Amino acid sequence: MEENKTFSTKLENNYKTFSMELAGRTLSVDIGRVGKQANGCAFMHYGDTTLLCTATASKEPREGIDFFPLSVEYEEKMYAVGKIPGGFNKREGKASEHAVLTSRVIDRPMRPLFPKDYRNDVTLNNMVMSVDPACNPEVVAMLGSSIATTISDIPFDGPCAATQIGMIDGELIVNPTLDQNAVSDLQLTVASTRDKVIMIEAGAKEVPEDKMVEAIYLADETNKKIIAFIDTIVAECGREKHSYQSCAIPEELFAAIKEIVPPEEMEKAVFTDEKMVRDANISEITARLKEAFADNEEWLSILGEAIYQYQKKTVRKMILKDHKRPDGREVRQIRPLAAEVDIIPRVHGSAMFTRGQTQICDVVTLAPLSEAQRVDGLDANVTEKRYMHQYNFPSYSVGETKPSRGPGRREIGHGALAERALLPVLPSKEEFPYAIRAVSETFESNGSTSQASVCASSMALMAAGVPIKKAVAGISCGLVTGDTDDDYLVLTDIQGLEDFFGDMDFKVAGTHDGITAIQMDIKIHGLTRQIVEEAISRCKEAREYILTEVLEKTIPAARPTVNEYAPKIDQIMIDPDKIGEVVGKQGKTINEIIARTGVKIDIEDDGSVSICGTDREKMDEAKKYIEIITMEFESGQVLKGKVVSIKEFGAFVEFAPGKEGMVHISKVAKERINHVEDVLTLGDIVKVVCLGKDRMGRLSFSIKDCKPNAVALNE
Repeated sequence: MEENKTFSTKLENNYKTFSMELAGRTLSVDIGRVGKQANGCAFMHYGDTTLLCTATASKEPREGIDFFPLSVEYEEKMYAVGKIPGGFNKREGKASEHAVLTSRVIDRPMRPLFPKDYRNDVTLNNMVMSVDPACNPEVVAMLGSSIATTISDIPFDGPCAATQIGMIDGELIVNPTLDQNAVSDLQLTVASTRDKVIMIEAGAKEVPEDKMVEAIYLADETNKKIIAFIDTIVAECGREKHSYQSCAIPEELFAAIKEIVPPEEMEKAVFTDEKMVRDANISEITARLKEAFADNEEWLSILGEAIYQYQKKTVRKMILKDHKRPDGREVRQIRPLAAEVDIIPRVHGSAMFTRGQTQICDVVTLAPLSEAQRVDGLDANVTEKRYMHQYNFPSYSVGETKPSRGPGRREIGHGALAERALLPVLPSKEEFPYAIRAVSETFESNGSTSQASVCASSMALMAAGVPIKKAVAGISCGLVTGDTDDDYLVLTDIQGLEDFFGDMDFKVAGTHDGITAIQMDIKIHGLTRQIVEEAISRCKEAREYILTEVLEKTIPAARPTVNEYAPKIDQIMIDPDKIGEVVGKQGKTINEIIARTGVKIDIEDDGSVSICGTDREKMDEAKKYIEIITMEFESGQVLKGKVVSIKEFGAFVEFAPGKEGMVHISKVAKERINHVEDVLTLGDIVKVVCLGKDRMGRLSFSIKDCKPNAVALNE
C-alpha cells in the first residue's frame, strides 16, 4: 500500500481503493472493482453510505440535434434505508422530486465542463445502495459522477468537486449530517473546479450576505482538497480521452452569413425590448438566409445553430464592449415592475407579479394539516411537506405551441427554488395549523420566472391571511465575460436573451435582513470571488428595491384573518390519554361528530386536535363535543343533553357523541313518579346537574336539582 499524509491507495484483488479524510469521516473510492464495461465507474463509500456512480457515452454523435445530450440520473433504492417500496408492484417507480432535484444539482456544474461541440449521448448514473445518516448520499453522488467521468475516456475538462455547508448557532459545518441539516440555518451546496466556483445552491434562514460569502468559500477550500485527491486517482487510473466528431459551425458559413446580414443589421434585429418583435426580425433574417443557401444542404442543416451563434456573438459584444443591453437598459436597471393581489375570485389567496415581459400569477390554497404531502424517501427526517410550492410553464407563455406533458425537471426545480425561498418566513404549524399549497402559473416569460414566482407567492400568501414573518423577493443577475478574469460585466435583472447568450444566471431571494435561497448556473468554467461577491451585492440592491417599492406598497402585511372561502381551523389540546375516547371504538365517536357538524378533525399523538370547517357555528359545536368527551365531570357542573335511552330505573342523557350520563328515576322530577316515560320522551333536550359519584363510583346526574336559569357548559 502506498500512502502520503493526506490520501492513501490500496491494491486489492486487481482493483484499487483510494481514500481520504473528509469532514471527519473516511471517503473511499474503489476503481476497477465493479462496472468495468462503463466508460468510467467509481464505487463510492463515505462512512456507510455507498453509491455506484457510472459514466457512459455513445460511440457516435446523435444526429439532428444542436445541443449536448447529457442525462443525469440519481436512483434512490429503498433497500438503502431498509424499506420495501409501497404500491402494488413493490418496486421503485419514477424518480421522486428529491431525486430529480439532486440530478439537477449534479448536472449544472458538470455540463459546462464538456466540450461545447460534443454531441455524443452521455449518461451519468448514481445508484444509492446504502445510506449512513451521518454521510449525505447527495454529496457522494456529486463526487462519484465527477470521478467516474474524469477517469473515463469521455472528453471532460474536470475534475470538479462539491461540498455542503450547514450553520448551527452561527458556526459553519462542512458536510453536515442529516440530523444537523434538520436544525441548520443554512443548507448550502457549492461545486468548484480547481480554480473557481462553478455552482451554488442554497436554502437559508435569512443569512447575511457576508456570512453567505464566507460559507461559499469555506466549501470552495474543501473542494480544492477533494480535487487534489481526485487527481491522484486520475494519475493511476485515468484513461486517454477519445476523439470525437466536432459539431462546430464552419467559419466559412459565418463569413457567408455576414455578407448577407452585416453585423449592424443583426444588432438592429436583436436590440429591442419586445421579444415578439425580435423573434419576427430573426425569422425574416432566417428566411433570407435559407433562400440564399437553398442549394447547400449541408449549410441548411446547421443554419439554425449558426444564426443562434451569430446572435450570441452580437449580443455579447454589444453588452461587454459598449455596455448596451438589448432593451436599452442600464446595467443596474430593473425592467418595469407591477403587482396586484386578489385577481382571482373565490380562491383563498392570489397575486400577480410582472417584471417586463415576465408575468407570474400565484394562487394559494389552505387546507387541514392532514392534507400535507407525504414524502417516502431516504431521509428519515423528512416524512411530509406542509408547504408545497408548484410551478407551471405552459408553452403559450413564450408564444409556442406544445402539448402539456406534466411538470418536467425544470418546472420541478423552479418550484423547489421558490419553496425554499419562502419556507424560512412561514409560521409554524402551531401558529398556523394549515397545509399550504402555492401554485405559480407562468402567464408570460422573458427571463427569471422562478424569482417572479417568489415575489408573487409572497404577496399571495399574505393575501390569503398566512402570517408570514416578512415579505420575500427575488431577482436574477447575469454575466458576460471577455478573454480575461477582469474583463466582465454583471447585469441586473436579466431577460431571456441575456440568459441564453450570457454566461451566468445568478438567482438570489431573501428579505430585508438576509438571503433565503440561491441558485447559480453558469455556462463557463467558473467564477472568480470578485464576480460572486458583486453578483450577491447586486442582487441585494435590486431585492431591497422590489421589496420597498413594489411588494410592501401592494400589500404591506399579511391579512389578519384567512379568506372567507378558506377553511377555518381551531386547534385545542386534550389529554393524550383521552384520544381513544374521542375516536371511539372503530372510529364511531369521531365519525359521529363529523357527521353531525360537517367539520374535519385531525388528532395528533401529542393530543393536538385540529377542527376544520367553513361554518363557525358547526366548528364551535364540534369543539364543545370534544371538550365534553374529554372533561372530568365534577359535582355542580351543568350540562345539556338529549335523552337517548329510557329504562325502568332512569334515563340516559347524551352530552356528546359517545358521552352519556344516567339520571336516576328519583332525580327526574321534583314530585315522585312511577315511570320515567311519564316525564321524559326519547329525543327530549334537557339540562342536568352533576351530583358527583355514587357509592359504586359511578357519576350521577339530576334534572330536578338543576336550577331553571343555569347555563350549561356545552350551550
